[in-house]
Amino acid sequence: MTFLKRLRGVGDPTHVALTFDDGPDRQATPQLLDLLASRGVTATFFLIGIQVRDDPGLAKEIAAAGHEIAVHGWEHRCLLYRSPRATHQDIAAAHELIGEVIGAPLQWYRPPYGVLTWPAYSAARRLGLTPVLWTAWGRDWSARATPTSVFRTVTRSLRGGGTVLLHDSDRFASPGSWRSMLGAVPLLLDECERRGLTVGPLGEHGLV
Repeated sequence: MTFLKRLRGVGDPTHVALTFDDGPDRQATPQLLDLLASRGVTATFFLIGIQVRDDPGLAKEIAAAGHEIAVHGWEHRCLLYRSPRATHQDIAAAHELIGEVIGAPLQWYRPPYGVLTWPAYSAARRLGLTPVLWTAWGRDWSARATPTSVFRTVTRSLRGGGTVLLHDSDRFASPGSWRSMLGAVPLLLDECERRGLTVGPLGEHGLV
């Protein structure tokens, strides 16, 4: 597999990796966990350090439900405007706290806004993390998003072997936007089933 395919999250052509950024969030995440449990699906959650600091118990709940935990940084700030040192500190602080709370090794890193700078890539690799972005997203952070619009936007780019990006928090998005994500997930799971694609976390996606 080429580097760029791995970075974009292109894996097993019979599988779709389902990923969620920006949590955990006390409003959105528990409802999402219930939905995924009802469908027998697990996913990868890219957590923000300050979100885990504020609600470590919810991060533990995600892991206890069988989902894969990954790192999205300490703060949701674009790394283009951060020094190499600040970038490393951001990723390292999140990696340390999330690892301590979960009590398990962490494998994946996704930069905020998908902006992977060279200092961020280097810092992630030194910490033993593999950077991964996505191939399809739902623009679910928008104030104008609806479950239907999120579903349609995702499925325009949905292919076997792809990685889907959604968000289980509105802390860094339009208030209440997570509701559009929540309404779109069952539609997405139904579509993947219709296409004969299995859905799961990055760890089952054949990237490494």
